[in-house]
Amino acid sequence: MEAARTPHTEAVPAAGEGRPEGPVAAALLATGVGSLVLAILVVIAEANESFATSLAYSDRVGPLSGKTIWAVGAYLGSWAILAVVLRGRRMNLRAVAVVTALLLALALVGTFSPFFELFKPE
Repeated sequence: MEAARTPHTEAVPAAGEGRPEGPVAAALLATGVGSLVLAILVVIAEANESFATSLAYSDRVGPLSGKTIWAVGAYLGSWAILAVVLRGRRMNLRAVAVVTALLLALALVGTFSPFFELFKPE
C-alpha cells in the first residue's frame, strides 16, 4: 500500500515579500510608452507632410512603416531601460497599471482620426 501523502502546500508570502514586480512594471510601462510614441508620430505626420514623407520607409506601406518602426523601437528601448532601472524593486502594480492605462488612453485619442485630423494643414 502507498503511504499516505501529505498535500503539498506553499506558504503565502507576507506583504512586502516574494518576487519583485519591477520586471512586470517595466513591461507594462514600456507598452504605454511605445503606444504613446506611435500616437505622437501619427499627429506630427498629419501636421507636417515632409515629416510624413520621411517616415515612408516602404513605398507600399507609406508613412505607417516608419511610425510603427519607431514606436516598436521606443517600446523596446524603454523596456530595456526600465527593466534595468526597476530590476529587483518592489512596485505598486496598481499604480503602474493606472499609469499604463493613462498612457494607452492618450495613445488611443492620438490615433483617433477625428483627433489627429485636427492638425492637418488646410
